[in-house]
Amino acid sequence: MEQNEDGGYTVTVPSLPGCVSEGSTWDEALAHIEEAIAGYVEVARKLGKPIPVEVSVPVNTSNAGT
Repeated sequence: MEQNEDGGYTVTVPSLPGCVSEGSTWDEALAHIEEAIAGYVEVARKLGKPIPVEVSVPVNTSNAGT
């Protein structure tokens, strides 16, 4: 997750190519990326595409609420 220069946050999921979302706040960005991941997996299943194995990534919460 990266904080944008003009405010808000952008989140990318490296293991899911093209899975990117944004939010005005840290919490909103996390909620949006969760929806994006769910949609990505749903479409991949429907298309018979492989779904990458889950990879645990630590979330830096020190910026939460800023």
